[in-house]
Amino acid sequence: MNIASYIDHTVLKPTTRNEDVDQLCSEAVTYNFAAVCVPPPYISRAKAATRQSSVKTATVIGFPFGYSGIEAKVAEIKQAITDGADELDIVINLCALKNGDWDYLAREIVTCLQPIRLHRKVVKVIIESGILTDEEIVSACVLYAKHKVDFVKTSTGYAEHGASVHAVRLMRSNLPASIEIKASGGIRTFAFAEELVLAGATRIGASASIAIAGRQPS
Repeated sequence: MNIASYIDHTVLKPTTRNEDVDQLCSEAVTYNFAAVCVPPPYISRAKAATRQSSVKTATVIGFPFGYSGIEAKVAEIKQAITDGADELDIVINLCALKNGDWDYLAREIVTCLQPIRLHRKVVKVIIESGILTDEEIVSACVLYAKHKVDFVKTSTGYAEHGASVHAVRLMRSNLPASIEIKASGGIRTFAFAEELVLAGATRIGASASIAIAGRQPS
């Protein structure tokens, strides 16, 4: 398995520096990772550093807790697109989910999708599966399948629990084949990454990408 082709090479710590992003991008190009995922202030820098490669530039919206308002998320999305983002990983409003307010979540995704679809970008919705019940995961899959997102993503990496094989399998069994799955949060070894891919993940979000991919570039 060429695991490198599945990986979104990620740095999202609040103390991220220019040199961290430069190193991330250099490694992503060397190993031919699928994308780099960087904080919003670094989108332009990452885009420039990977421009001559197939590596996509991803960023996060409403990160890491998801409870910013819909218009705030839309403003973030528009700025990210202006700055050159190819893919947008959006944290859903988990407060709304835990309150069972699915109408709010539907309004949120419909509104957020408008600029993304207009500019033909990729959207990944982060549902934070590690802190959801199985029933909540299934309900989230049903909602986001209805709105034809590109990916449903397990985790931010900032909750108590990250990706799990169980969650990925549950998501895969409740999403149409047209919607992909990104597993992220606590993925540090090739063995775990491979398990997640075999369970149905088509992207792996990780900061330990070099250790996962092995020391030899693809």
